[in-house]
Amino acid sequence: MSRSKFLPDTFTLALIGTVVLASLLPCRGAAAVTVDHLTSVAIALLFFLHGAKLSPQAVIAAASHWRLHVLVLLTTFVLFPLFGLAFKPLLSPLVTPTLYAGVLFLCTLPSTVQSSIAFTSIAKGNVPAAICSASASSIIGIFITPVLAGLVLANHVGSDSSLRTIGEIVLQLFVPFLCGQFLRPLIGGWIERHEIIVGAVDQGSILLIVYSAFSEAVGEGLWHQVPPSALAGLLVADSVLLAAALITTGLVSKWLGFERADRVTIVFCGSKKSLSQGITMAKVIFASHAVGTAVLPLMLFHQIQLMVCAALAQRWGRRAEPSPSLASAGAKSLLPH
Repeated sequence: MSRSKFLPDTFTLALIGTVVLASLLPCRGAAAVTVDHLTSVAIALLFFLHGAKLSPQAVIAAASHWRLHVLVLLTTFVLFPLFGLAFKPLLSPLVTPTLYAGVLFLCTLPSTVQSSIAFTSIAKGNVPAAICSASASSIIGIFITPVLAGLVLANHVGSDSSLRTIGEIVLQLFVPFLCGQFLRPLIGGWIERHEIIVGAVDQGSILLIVYSAFSEAVGEGLWHQVPPSALAGLLVADSVLLAAALITTGLVSKWLGFERADRVTIVFCGSKKSLSQGITMAKVIFASHAVGTAVLPLMLFHQIQLMVCAALAQRWGRRAEPSPSLASAGAKSLLPH
């Protein structure tokens, strides 16, 4: 957060470096098989650690705020895919067909957990509700995303059978997550004291998947299939989707009468898309040679959402801070509009 909001964060720079490395030195043959096996192990370990880290008490405590959670889930899994399909005539000419398949896949993904909670906290929103909504979205997405992807990507080569995909995702993601939840009483405290381990596995597994995916994509001629004009069009497409989500969640939550803190939570949880789950799911949903192209829209969207939401969170957080003369009047008179 200390880095300028106009500059990429360290992890984004690492992602860019990984793409460059895969473009110059792609893994092939036996090395590619080894990296693929390591990637599967890293994904399982990642979801195991997240299962052991997630506190059921924090989720249960905020679960009663059902109207907020329903709105966030509808935005994430219904409104976003509708945006992707509705904007297709306008945005698909700006990119290649395979890139727009990645845009549609992006629209089906669950909300991200870490940044949704962090930005909600900075903006003085309802943090317990953000924990509940983002966590629920992450878990539900394990089942919903493959089905949605199967529907919106029905006409795109490279998407897999939704039933088969659900089975593979349950085995690779949800089973390790449940194992982590069962073992949380034994190892949860240790993991909370060593959160750096979860962060290292999280980022390391993503970098490994990106390297593996782009290595194969480069071998299939990725950079010959994606001209610079298509990358510029992808920037426009991602920006339009994010703007539509931010504006819609803000207006609808205000129209439905949510308080200021809840509106902040809805905006940040409803407009986010998970990079970690998206890249791991893309490896299962798409054919191996198409994964690199499929995750390009998500990687770009990730950086755009971080920069835009960081600026919004800081602005709304400053507005929410009471002035000395009005502190006794209560926080409601200071809520941003």
